[in-house]
Amino acid sequence: MIDRPKKPEDIIRLFIQYLSVEKGLAPNTQQAYLQDLNKFILFLKKEKISWFAVNEENLIKFIHHASKSGLSARSLARIVSSLRSFFRFLILDGYVKANPTVNLSSPKIWLNLPKLLSISEVEQLMNEPDMDNKKGKRDRAMLELLYATGLRVSELIQLRLKDVNLEEGFLICRGKGGKERIVPLGKQAEKTIQNYLDTARPLLLKKDTNLLFLSSWRGGFTRQGFWKMLKGYAHKAGLDKKISPHVLRHSFATHLLERGADLRSVQLMLGHSQITTTQIYTHVGRKRLREVYNKFHPRA
Repeated sequence: MIDRPKKPEDIIRLFIQYLSVEKGLAPNTQQAYLQDLNKFILFLKKEKISWFAVNEENLIKFIHHASKSGLSARSLARIVSSLRSFFRFLILDGYVKANPTVNLSSPKIWLNLPKLLSISEVEQLMNEPDMDNKKGKRDRAMLELLYATGLRVSELIQLRLKDVNLEEGFLICRGKGGKERIVPLGKQAEKTIQNYLDTARPLLLKKDTNLLFLSSWRGGFTRQGFWKMLKGYAHKAGLDKKISPHVLRHSFATHLLERGADLRSVQLMLGHSQITTTQIYTHVGRKRLREVYNKFHPRA
């Protein structure tokens, strides 16, 4: 008979493997679950609660404890999700007989409208990279592609040469959970990418790699490296807003919907598994309509 792990840390390690292998969850999601459960371990140790005797009351106390630390409703909802998944795993593997998360409800997540750029602000940002040098050509291509496709920054930096078909005007992207999707490319993005491939990428290539976008010193880009680059151009462009790669993704979706794109198509391009996630952008449109109405209607 196989001696199964009994330490919480070892069981959580098996749970993370389960999320990866059987559930196919993205590394970022796995890391988030790991952080939540590590906090849970510390709480149990502090409260001197037996690992295998956790009940609903203990879980509620833990969530209240997390709430007092200043976590947002969205983060608290993720903790609930982590606990639910974890205890389902424990039952599946026979570690516990009862699931204390059955009646556990998530905190209400208030609708947080995403920040976005206007079309003129996008133009300002795109004009900042210096197209007379290799880094500027690369940076412009990355910015154009991100706005043209709505990719997540993790998806952008993982793109390979063969993922982009400039002749047909589309790219293949690997999103959350390793799922692939096809996203169209705009003519402006195609033009800047082709220019980058012809005149800049060969000069940046230090070692053999099939990655599309290269940094000047370590091969591929990191998320932090791209965020730093984007922040620098936003500052030069005089954009006061807090800019992140996701702001370009939000702008992509909102600008499409404002010009008549249907929600289902935008959902597919963004790689959302549920259309309710995409519907947040319809709220952005309504908010803007309300602002215009309040500003210009004589009886608003």
